[in-house]
Amino acid sequence: MNQQRGRRFRSAREADKLEERAREKGEVLPKEKRFDSNCITPGTVFMARLHEQLKYFVKHKMSTDPLWAKVRVILSGHETPGEGEHKIMDYIRWARSQPEYDPNTRHCLYGLDADLIMLGMCTHEPHFALLREEVKFGKTTQRVTCPEETNFYLLHLSLLRQYLEQEFILIKDVLPFEYDLEKIVDDWVLMGFLVGNDFIPNLPNMHISNDALPLLYKTYMTVLPTLDGYINESGELNLGRFEIFMQELAKIDKEKFQDTYLDMKYFESKTGRRMNANERKEYKPNNDETFNVNIEDIKANKPDDELQALINATDDMLLDDADSDGVYESETSDDEANFNMEFILHKKDYYMNKLDYSKVTDEVLASQAEGYVRAIQWNLYYYYRGCPSWCWFYPHHYAPYMSDIKGFKDLKIEFELGEPFKPFEQLLAVLPAASKHLLPSPFHELMTDEESPIIDYYPVNFDTDLNGKKNDWEAVVLIPFIEEDNLLAAMIPCYQRLTDEERRRNSFGPMLVYNWTNENLGAIPAPEYFPPIKECHAIEKQIWREELDVPLKQLKSGMLPNARRDLLFPGFPTMRHLKYKTQLKKCKVKVFDQPSRNENMIIQLIKEKEDTPSIDEVAQNFLGKTIWVGWPHLTRAKVISVSNEKMRLHHTGTQSDGVASLSTEQNTGNLLSQWRSERATIIDHNMNRLGIELGDVNIIIHATNLRGYKYLINNNSQVAVEPEWCTVPCGYALQAVVKDVHAHIAAVATRYSTPEEAFPPGDKVFLITQGPYYGCMAKVIDSDGVSRSGRIRVQVHERPEPTASAHAYVPPYKSAHHAAAACGITPQMLSRITGSVFVVPGARREMPTDAMSKINIGLNLKFNKKNQEVSGYTRRCSFTNSWMYSERCVNLVSEYVAHYPQLFDALARSLDRDVFFESDLWPEAMGEKKAQDVALWLSQQPHSTAVRRECGSEALEPEEMKQLAQSIDTQNENFINQDKNIALQVKLNLLYKPDLHEGNISPDPKADFQIYDRVVCVANNMTVPLGAKGTVTAIYQPSATNTVRLSDKLNSEPTYQVLFDEPFPGGMQEELFDTPRFYRLFSTCLLNISYGRRLRSAAARSAPIGEAAATRRAPNLLKRDHDHHSAFANYSPTKDRTSVTDNNCNANSPITAASTSAQDGSTELLKSLLKISMPNPTQTTPSKTNVEMEKVANQQMANQQSDNWRTKNDNTQQTATPQRPQPANWRKENQQSRPVQNEWTNNNFKNTPMPIPPFPNFNQTPFSRGPVANQIPFPQFQQHKFPPNPNFNPNNSYQNSINQNPHFNRTPYNPNLGQVYNQKSYSTQLNRTVPPKNNVHEKRDGFPQHLPPVKHNIPTVSVPSSSWPIDKTVRNQECNTGVQIPHSAPEKCINNPFVPLQVQTSQRRVQTTSESYSVENKEIAAPLPVQPPPAPAQTQPPQDNAETTNTSRVQKKRRHRLAANLPFREN
Repeated sequence: MNQQRGRRFRSAREADKLEERAREKGEVLPKEKRFDSNCITPGTVFMARLHEQLKYFVKHKMSTDPLWAKVRVILSGHETPGEGEHKIMDYIRWARSQPEYDPNTRHCLYGLDADLIMLGMCTHEPHFALLREEVKFGKTTQRVTCPEETNFYLLHLSLLRQYLEQEFILIKDVLPFEYDLEKIVDDWVLMGFLVGNDFIPNLPNMHISNDALPLLYKTYMTVLPTLDGYINESGELNLGRFEIFMQELAKIDKEKFQDTYLDMKYFESKTGRRMNANERKEYKPNNDETFNVNIEDIKANKPDDELQALINATDDMLLDDADSDGVYESETSDDEANFNMEFILHKKDYYMNKLDYSKVTDEVLASQAEGYVRAIQWNLYYYYRGCPSWCWFYPHHYAPYMSDIKGFKDLKIEFELGEPFKPFEQLLAVLPAASKHLLPSPFHELMTDEESPIIDYYPVNFDTDLNGKKNDWEAVVLIPFIEEDNLLAAMIPCYQRLTDEERRRNSFGPMLVYNWTNENLGAIPAPEYFPPIKECHAIEKQIWREELDVPLKQLKSGMLPNARRDLLFPGFPTMRHLKYKTQLKKCKVKVFDQPSRNENMIIQLIKEKEDTPSIDEVAQNFLGKTIWVGWPHLTRAKVISVSNEKMRLHHTGTQSDGVASLSTEQNTGNLLSQWRSERATIIDHNMNRLGIELGDVNIIIHATNLRGYKYLINNNSQVAVEPEWCTVPCGYALQAVVKDVHAHIAAVATRYSTPEEAFPPGDKVFLITQGPYYGCMAKVIDSDGVSRSGRIRVQVHERPEPTASAHAYVPPYKSAHHAAAACGITPQMLSRITGSVFVVPGARREMPTDAMSKINIGLNLKFNKKNQEVSGYTRRCSFTNSWMYSERCVNLVSEYVAHYPQLFDALARSLDRDVFFESDLWPEAMGEKKAQDVALWLSQQPHSTAVRRECGSEALEPEEMKQLAQSIDTQNENFINQDKNIALQVKLNLLYKPDLHEGNISPDPKADFQIYDRVVCVANNMTVPLGAKGTVTAIYQPSATNTVRLSDKLNSEPTYQVLFDEPFPGGMQEELFDTPRFYRLFSTCLLNISYGRRLRSAAARSAPIGEAAATRRAPNLLKRDHDHHSAFANYSPTKDRTSVTDNNCNANSPITAASTSAQDGSTELLKSLLKISMPNPTQTTPSKTNVEMEKVANQQMANQQSDNWRTKNDNTQQTATPQRPQPANWRKENQQSRPVQNEWTNNNFKNTPMPIPPFPNFNQTPFSRGPVANQIPFPQFQQHKFPPNPNFNPNNSYQNSINQNPHFNRTPYNPNLGQVYNQKSYSTQLNRTVPPKNNVHEKRDGFPQHLPPVKHNIPTVSVPSSSWPIDKTVRNQECNTGVQIPHSAPEKCINNPFVPLQVQTSQRRVQTTSESYSVENKEIAAPLPVQPPPAPAQTQPPQDNAETTNTSRVQKKRRHRLAANLPFREN
């Protein structure tokens, strides 16, 4: 209770300090009252409400969950006094005393407290495990939100017992009495108390972090052979043996003081004087008296009672040493005398300043020794028999020195049982005054009134002492102890003012035992937040605490005699079956991804035979057989191959005579490298994870581990159990596998024997037949005729399935250069600040920073070593391995920069440092805790709670999930009245029942999962209700967990985040959602409805073409797709490529079939970019001028083709102009049979979001008056106007355009056509009037065919002339008309605002001709028919051509440059 009191006082003070600092910085605190964690104490309103919720939970689970029907649940709430884990121990002791108790009962206790290890070992139960969460070190660790995301570990105490046997194996043959491992375990528990626990402080210098446990074990092995028995006799302390052990341990006191003494001598040598009292003391005094003794007075034999007592104690210790050594020097040297005196002074200082003694006498030391021994005995009774006294407590914050714990072997130790504190008495004893609101109001004055008789128990200001510890939470809280009599007397007047409800809360209550019954007990009302239980099947029975008390004579200690320790129980490891030896050495074994710093118990396997068997012999003995692997965590596995460094032998089947048939494969080349890598992985995993030294590994056994069991129906009459194996085999060293342990396996009975038992009427099953009923939940109606027909009659509940598709727009992720430019910082700064930036408080000092306390002021949005990204903020490209940043991340960094600009200035000066010091970043604000303020500000930002996931995961953004949820909800509302119940006769193998599968078995192994798939939950042991349907919104890759079994890592599967149609208790919430509708599940818990009903193609078609041509947008990454090799592959310029449809989705989601053809062709993108100035299809004959210009353009492009990697040979018409020889081009594709995919085309004119450059949308409201500045694709075109297009109809849709215009997006692009324009038609276009609306799809003279028509009332846009050479006629015409004229040659199109800057920049490299040309007024020709691919041109030597000479000059060969590296400006 005193330890609870100290923790609560410390937590209250820390909360007050945080609020005070927030007010000093001007932060606005929440108006609602903060949650006080001290409310988790018996007697509070919070605990009373929690107790009611727990009672409801147990009744609900037992009434609705079949897995709870056969268990008995005992609920011991806050009304029953005692600690939770000790209540469980009381029940186990009571159960062991019953005559019908099974000694092979398996126990599992959940908790992270190391004290549970001691409690479990005290029971001496052979099958006891502790369930613990994975311990993750580091402040960047994110806490998971649901059990399915948590990695749990089982700490098997049976395995720990075997390791302890190896720890003390050296004394097995030297003991004068019988060696008993269970007695060794009892003494091991006793030694654990000496380093401290919840009831007693640790001995001085006894800290686990300072190797206290190995020191205790070494001392124990030294002392035990000299004794006549064990020290701890089943909870009874043998005082004589314990005193001998403590005297041997007391030698550590002087050894530890040696370091302090050397520091004192060093001080004296440097200063020429001795330390005074204040300089010598390591501890802050708690009283006003000072301690200062002159060493000369000691040498002059001046009397001092306090020193004399300590001297006598030290002399006794020296005499003991002399007796053990056989020699004692009566006279010591001056150095030895000085050392002994300093040690005496050191201990006296400890007692006066730590334990508040004004004088240290023999009586004081005797009381200290007696009090500590009494505390040890109380702890042993408490752990082995139950609480011996409710009123006892250790009355000191510190323990005495080991050298002073002596003379107690004749001590008589007795305890008075007493009564436990009532709830309000306990609250008043442990709560600080800051938490007085948790008590009834009549008790408030006792904690705050200066006249209160117990006001001294509630100090506002108090000290803490680390006392050798490293963490603040380990510090000793120096507050007064509660005196029981004073507390109870002060509370008596307050009881009269309590209400009836408060009096009820202040009383003890019984434990509640629940059992399942088939009888319907009626409806049960529910507490807040939950619906009532319609049919309750839980019987409640009350049991009082005293009923579980076991008399001392009936208490059974030690391991029960009939326990079967030789049996191999499934899931419980054992170190039997293999020969080994052990050795303690430092090997840095990793358990929780953190290497151990001390010695490890390393297991060294001993081979049964010195000679390694041949590979043929091993194959004959193992191939095709079931063995046991993963020692000591044995599990079954099926051998599929064996191998050595020379060959591999694979199992291919079994012959008729039972001999395994095999195939041979030589280990050469890559196979040999793979084999060596696998061998290194096996050796590394066993050593660095398990601490097992395998030795030489010459033969590897490749086997698939057991995944689970599946019940099968044979001949429609019998139920058989069939094992299921993993898909990925794992390698094991031959010497580490166990061939057969069947004789030692505990038999496990099957649950079902007949189909009628497996499928009783009323049971819930799922249909897994391909078709419209796949995934439907059904109820078994009748199974009597299953033995005849093999079918079961079920009633299927059917409802139309909603279609999931994409609708929301999400800004794409940016590259580091674009994101940094948007934030106004460098890419290097962006990369650093989005990771971890560690700051060491204080001034810079040239010392190693590994052990220093650090503060992380980075955003922690990407984790390179862990290969993790943060959902919604960062993403790692799977092709380039570079980091991408979302708009949300850009906004966060920008806000960070604006909030702390001086910090970024300081960081920019030294980005190359791994760790910063406070003086580096805030030299003028040292000591103002700037780093702590930054860290606090970062913890309040929304990114701190964002989900972390493995890189490569696929996930929808919150906006997409919100739109998806709205769409699903709307469809489900329309399907409310369309439910159907259909009776069917279904074969047994087409029904899935969760209870017929054990382990991690998928309901349908053939099914795969994609984003937007409709799924149904088929697991009955999950938080998600059975039969709940939802949509997959994320696919998270498995995390890199350091598993015990290597096979678990190889066969790890992704988890799927599902947006369920209905919220449910225990669900998870995501951003933009107010209800818990999300959960993460494995494929073993889901049936994929979209897969079974073939709904994926329907989902792709569900989005109308005019609304969404695709459900996904390809990633904006520079990569090569499967069907093309363009360097522009899906790359977008500044602000990244943005589609104007409603289907802009997360780039990580899968691309549907409907969108693939329109999205994945970057070759088509390049075509569409260059095709902007294509001729009107109505023109049939090009003019002479245009033909000549086409020749010039073709010649220029031919000259550039070999130098410029952006130019791609798309079977362009060859002209008579001589060209260089064309090498074989791997990029060449046959594009004639495929229509042009206009990626820059706006196929949707309705309900589209505002476009982002370079994707103009002329149908939006701002464009009805002309584009504004920030809607012009590139900066050089701002302040000017686009040419008008009279053929634009705002009511057009994509489908109407296709139906009405035979040339619109239908005629394949003919690369043989040149850029031909007619001057007359173009001039007419500039001054034409608006045609009638019904002629909107007729001639679209001069406007690119792949773009939508432009509305007639759009004002013109003036475009400035370019900076490169261009014809004067064209310039004059531009100046007169205010319109940029589309030129015929491709290099003349670089002023077109629809051409990305990459293309314009590449075209600027080719110098345009100095020859002037003019545009004639002629009709634009219609497109020519699609021509077959031309024959390859014959290679000809380059020839001088006058036309070529006039139009181009010799170009310097330029270095190829990726488009992603071109500079862009953010608008």
